[in-house]
Amino acid sequence: MKIALTGSSGGIGRAIIKQAKADGHELVCIDRVAAPETEETRDLHFIQADMDEFEKLVDAFKGCDAVIHMAAIPSPGRHPNHIVHNNNVVGSYNALQAAVDNGIMRICQASSVNAIGHSYSRDPRYDYLPIDEEHPNYSEEPYSLSKWICEAQADAFARRWDNISIASMRFHWVVPERALAAKNFTLDSEHPKKHLFAYTRFDAAARACLLSLEGKFKGHEAFYIVAPD
Repeated sequence: MKIALTGSSGGIGRAIIKQAKADGHELVCIDRVAAPETEETRDLHFIQADMDEFEKLVDAFKGCDAVIHMAAIPSPGRHPNHIVHNNNVVGSYNALQAAVDNGIMRICQASSVNAIGHSYSRDPRYDYLPIDEEHPNYSEEPYSLSKWICEAQADAFARRWDNISIASMRFHWVVPERALAAKNFTLDSEHPKKHLFAYTRFDAAARACLLSLEGKFKGHEAFYIVAPD
């Protein structure tokens, strides 16, 4: 499969590159900056582009069978609120539109457990536990709101194109290894209900993204991607 990968220089992006190459997929890697050269990133087809450069995205996606959209601002606080929100919302829409403009009907996009309001809420609200994909949305800050809108956009594209398959991956805290999560999650940690002691490993996130492209479903589905422990 030939896959267009946005956000290829990020942590999840690099993990996807490693897994996709091992699985025999061909990649077109798209990011604002190239990833540091490693064995996995050497000899990649890399295109430098920002997610607001729509025509560049359309050109980059040409000839691809699927899109994995990982490019986004991954949390609030690093940029002003309006930048976090607008960057993520415009980027996800452009990725979806550039895909369908190229006839690409298999798409995976990065969402977040925060799509319902969670880690960055003043006082997170859960109607029931365990949380599932049907839980109501209580987002209240720009990052969570942007992820909820990304999923709403996917719903809209699914209504318009009958044969499209879009997977929104609700990642939790993504870490390179379990030990880092264990070090930070303790019973006496501050605000435990803001993280619920959950995490996602980079390699697991990468496998989930690639497997989602093989799913038999049509339309848009959101999936929580968290470690089993």
